[in-house]
Amino acid sequence: MDGQDPAPVIRNAVAKALVHYFPLAGRLRELEGRKLAVDCTGEGVPFVEADADVRLEHFGDTVHPPLPCLDELLFDVPGLSAILNSPPVLIQVTRLACGGFIIAVRIHHAMADGQGMLQFLEAVAEMARGAAVPTVQPVWERDLLMARNPPRPSFAHREYDEGLPNPKATIVPLDAMVQCAFFFRPQDVAAIKAHLPPHLQMSSTTFEVLTGLMWKCRTMALALDADEEVRVCLPVSIRGGKTGFRIPKGYYGNSIATPVAISTAGKLCANPIGYAVELVQKAKREVDAEYVQSVADHMVLRGRPEVSTVRLYLVSDLTKIRFGDLDYGWDRPVYGGPASHGPIAGSFSFLSAMKNAKGEEGIVVPMWLPDSAMEKFAEEVGKLLRPAIDGRLPQQHDVLPARKTKL
Repeated sequence: MDGQDPAPVIRNAVAKALVHYFPLAGRLRELEGRKLAVDCTGEGVPFVEADADVRLEHFGDTVHPPLPCLDELLFDVPGLSAILNSPPVLIQVTRLACGGFIIAVRIHHAMADGQGMLQFLEAVAEMARGAAVPTVQPVWERDLLMARNPPRPSFAHREYDEGLPNPKATIVPLDAMVQCAFFFRPQDVAAIKAHLPPHLQMSSTTFEVLTGLMWKCRTMALALDADEEVRVCLPVSIRGGKTGFRIPKGYYGNSIATPVAISTAGKLCANPIGYAVELVQKAKREVDAEYVQSVADHMVLRGRPEVSTVRLYLVSDLTKIRFGDLDYGWDRPVYGGPASHGPIAGSFSFLSAMKNAKGEEGIVVPMWLPDSAMEKFAEEVGKLLRPAIDGRLPQQHDVLPARKTKL
């Protein structure tokens, strides 16, 4: 499709995809008990077309979040950023001076989770390449996750704790932050695992290991009081049958649970890395079919409560959500994935699969911290990349360029 203007091609593809994903062209309304519903008004999706006098190389050797000039790459159309009565989807195509282009998309999380967003964008990509219908037929069926009647939560759901002491809110000051993206190769993950007890070396996943590492090292870098309670939130997908909950193929709604692991800062910092990894593992594995049903019941009784952000660090695994494989007719992108700091400014990381400048496969994890804490964080991460036994040291992990960023 070389030589074609990408903006009209993608705009037309979005229009065709919305025939199948028609709720995304509607508007969110709030019903009694703060319950959200979609009014299928057919009003459509705002589509912004732009040009930028920059080239791809201006984004650096490796493209990673936070992307510079994001406000220009995804223009916040006045009056359209509210949750209620606003479009749940916003799309912008920006043509670059080098002939490339950037597609930026904002989709409200109440409408779709990461896998659902990818499924919709795959449909758009297929339409852009000439398909008449999407390969995967979308499934709405939001009644799958309805609360029981009467609601009867069976878990504490501490992710929604109320009345927590809040002296410092999210801990991290939001006026000026440094962002570094840490790149972990398979041998780096193996080096961290070598510090774990045998049962965790065998049973822990890469996500659990890296989340435990980042949570522990972040807490150490922030130098919190020993008795302060810290928590890490772990969005867990209930797709694929692992939780025992049936989610049909094609379902694009939000199908994640958000359990939390909790510790005092003192215990998290003083204990070996296995302590953090085991807390993460236990919280993740608590999510089963009953847990999911209990969340739905809890949401009804509490009137759609928000996850408590007090001393919270949220880590999301996007390694299996392959935005980088999307092909709109111009081949795969240089980068596909999140563009900014996520839903909780300064307290959110995600794991994304990518290659570094050397072409090595690995996982990139962005971290936002104050200047004073970032050096300590990198130092603590480096300690756990050294082998736990005598032997040859692994290569130092990649730290992608730090960026000052206003949140």
